Amino acid sequence: MEKFVKLTSNAVPLAIENIDTDQIIPARFLKSTDREGFGKNLFRDWRYDKDDKPKSDFNLNNNKYSGSILVAGDNFGCGSSREHAAWAIKDYGFKVVVSSFFADIFKGNALNNGILPIQLDAEKLKLILELIEKEPKTNIEIELEEQVIEVKSLNIKESFYIDAYKKTCLLNGYDDIDFLVNIRKEIEEFEKNTYI
Repeated sequence: MEKFVKLTSNAVPLAIENIDTDQIIPARFLKSTDREGFGKNLFRDWRYDKDDKPKSDFNLNNNKYSGSILVAGDNFGCGSSREHAAWAIKDYGFKVVVSSFFADIFKGNALNNGILPIQLDAEKLKLILELIEKEPKTNIEIELEEQVIEVKSLNIKESFYIDAYKKTCLLNGYDDIDFLVNIRKEIEEFEKNTYI
């Protein structure tokens, strides 16, 4: 995986609550086990009409919004446990999703695929969403080492929680296997000293 240390980016606002994994990537697109290509169908039923024409009123189709941060409403990633939802978000180009609440399984899938889910309180989230909708070029800065998200134009600088193990993995670009390979010598030493 790609290392995640620091990110400064514009963001795409999606002020919708209870976004479930079937909206993130509809079930009819889950036929592949390869992680590539899911981004084109991210939010498919919201992005396109029945004739496969982009809906101009959906923010992912609006050229004024761009960036590798998705700022969404409360309760993001609820519904089924499909890992394809995280694959679609990553393949589209998002590295961070900001919400006031994440479904646990989605949060785990996101972290396992190199996406940083940042949970903020509802009031701060609302302010950020309103600002991005008004000022699409708003920069958001994220420092993973310090676990801080900052929106200078709102004078918001908030810390966020991340599991220490997952933080180590993101900072180093490790998946679970990479992590184990990296500590192989320590594992071998432990085995040598523990088992006779």
